[in-house]
Amino acid sequence: MKAARPRVYVSRRFHFSAAHRVYNPAWSDEKNAEVFGLCSHPAGHGHNYELEVVIAGTPDPDTGYVMDIARLRDLVEGKVIRVLDHRNLNTDVPFLSGQIPSSENLIVALWNQIQPLLPEGVELVELRLWETPRNCFVYYGETS
Repeated sequence: MKAARPRVYVSRRFHFSAAHRVYNPAWSDEKNAEVFGLCSHPAGHGHNYELEVVIAGTPDPDTGYVMDIARLRDLVEGKVIRVLDHRNLNTDVPFLSGQIPSSENLIVALWNQIQPLLPEGVELVELRLWETPRNCFVYYGETS
């Protein structure tokens, strides 16, 4: 009987700082304030985000790696984090254009940016986005 190939999960954390204003442009300032509170302030506000990227796969027999973590780091930092860091999510990030930049929408957009970067045989299985030390958003790539 052939031995089962192990599935290993690997995670890497990333950091970026960004500002946003959470508001619906179709609503009045009063309704935005009622729904989003201080997050809808016209001047916006910022966060020091932590993003955890979890991938999975079978370790390569030649390297022992699911994916070289330095390569994962370089891909995500180069193609995603640099686009977000010290930016205004409402105006400076093309992949958020036309969306309310809530953390819920941001994490889905991040999935859509990261998933195509991964090599064949490596699966993106989870993203965790820490907006504050107490607020975390988790996405597994599901669609409704």
